[in-house]
Amino acid sequence: MGGGEREHGEDRGAGEVEGEVEARVGAHAVELDRREGGEDQQRADDLDQLVHPASLLSGYGRPVDPASLPLFEQRQLRKRWRYIGVFAEELMLCAARAEVGPLAQSFWVLLDRRSGRQWSHTALRPGSREVTMEGPRLEIDGPGLRASLHLGEIAPIEVTCPSGRASAWTRKRVGMPILGTVEVPGRRWKVSGHGVDDESAGHHQRHTSWHWSAGVGTATDGRSVAWNLVTGINDPPRGSERAVWIDGEPTEPPPVSFDSPDEIRLGDGGALRFSAESEHTHDDDYLLIRSRYRHRFGSFNGSLAGLTLAEGLGVMEEHDALW
Repeated sequence: MGGGEREHGEDRGAGEVEGEVEARVGAHAVELDRREGGEDQQRADDLDQLVHPASLLSGYGRPVDPASLPLFEQRQLRKRWRYIGVFAEELMLCAARAEVGPLAQSFWVLLDRRSGRQWSHTALRPGSREVTMEGPRLEIDGPGLRASLHLGEIAPIEVTCPSGRASAWTRKRVGMPILGTVEVPGRRWKVSGHGVDDESAGHHQRHTSWHWSAGVGTATDGRSVAWNLVTGINDPPRGSERAVWIDGEPTEPPPVSFDSPDEIRLGDGGALRFSAESEHTHDDDYLLIRSRYRHRFGSFNGSLAGLTLAEGLGVMEEHDALW
């Protein structure tokens, strides 16, 4: 992705832009927060039941509680999301719910790895319950897709990192087992795979651009491997969200670089190479809130944490947001 605010048509001073965002967004968000929710309403706090309670004392000076973060902190708008990805031999699937201030959306992407066919849908309709995430359960009831999945356990990593004048919190779990069923017209899968659970909330800086990869696999010595690697968000030299899980235990690797669209270079000399099997892009333009998003499923080979991959599956993502 790349590109700064000028590439979004933004050439005014940061203070002027942020003041305009606060003025336009603030009143609408207060109205949404105060409404009584119904089945056909999308509340601004819709993620309160989707993100597990957080425990980390952070740069906010209090325990991070995604359900009670204010709309603005240091004039930076609140963002919250949860993303779940499933990687299996037959298919790969992801689903997410996200909020930027008062704006909410959900989406899902399904890839049939054998046929190469992909299905996807984004829901912006107020009150949409197309994607629901409650604790370890993911349910999707969308046009052409029904899924019911249960996430197992694995040790999480949890960090809070600076983002402009404010902070951002995230908790990642990668490599846990995921079981359930996925159905499209004429086809039903009984899924047994592994995946990623990304819970994030905070007041990210107005222009945020990142590259991210999460995946699972097996090393040539038989050990299970999983990873969460990123640049551009939550990526200080230490105390970052970067993590490699070996047999379920996470450690933080040194900084990484996404030198090309299909390669990640690790600071320990290792590298992961990616072969894409599908691509999903989504561009949003709400005038003062804009984003460009590219999401690809595929396979990986290479090495990380001193281990050579025998096989690997996962996701590569690029996101450039003015929010």
